[in-house]
Amino acid sequence: MLDRHLCLLLLLTACGPTQSRPPDAGLDGGSTDAGTPVDAGATPDSGTMVDAGSAVDAGRAVTTANLLALTQNCVPASSVRYATDVGLPPAISICTLDGAFFWKADLDVDCDGKVSAQCSLATDPAFQDQTSLTDSRNAPLDAASLPYVVVPLPSSQPGGFDYQAAGIHLGAVALVIFNGQLAWGIFGDEGPEDIIGEASYAMAQSLGIDPNPSTGGHDGVDVTYLVFTGASAVVATPEDHAAAVTLGQSLAAQVLAHN
Repeated sequence: MLDRHLCLLLLLTACGPTQSRPPDAGLDGGSTDAGTPVDAGATPDSGTMVDAGSAVDAGRAVTTANLLALTQNCVPASSVRYATDVGLPPAISICTLDGAFFWKADLDVDCDGKVSAQCSLATDPAFQDQTSLTDSRNAPLDAASLPYVVVPLPSSQPGGFDYQAAGIHLGAVALVIFNGQLAWGIFGDEGPEDIIGEASYAMAQSLGIDPNPSTGGHDGVDVTYLVFTGASAVVATPEDHAAAVTLGQSLAAQVLAHN
């Protein structure tokens, strides 16, 4: 298009009045004007932070598929690996994300805590009537009704993983994915410093895994665990599972936006 001033110098009648037009979408890669609607089919850059009040793009929504995709590649949090059971070789790494840590292991059933019909010395020879985290009444957690995961105690080995130093707090929201199903819970109990892959009776049951503490569980290393970091990831009332689910959805959206 001729320059407007050049048109005036030649003949106004030759050029005619100029008309404004929308910016050419192919001109550059600059930001879209704030008042211009964004194409609904466009996918935001994966590194863009999503405003808490705006809709999350479907490609980064909190879904089982998106969370599993996030855990396909492992950046080890330490040089020390873990075994899934006593006597097995250490082959499992705890992996780092911005705002969380994850690992893929088996699922042994933790029935410790409150004595119940499902969890007691009668049902579990290794039963202990306590958990590392207590509920709002300072009582042990109820493994039979509360979904929770177990995190290894801080490692005593050089270069080992220390969940406390890494910013994980007891009571932090956690999630477990197995066989296409996602279940929310909290970090409720500590396990041996060299063993990984354990969750409560209720967590196993919610994932369709046999929750029997003596004969149940799942041996394959295809169970994905993820625990969120920071004090803001801790549920105020540990036994309030609904609160853990609500907080977990928000935390997961942040992790998906930042990784």
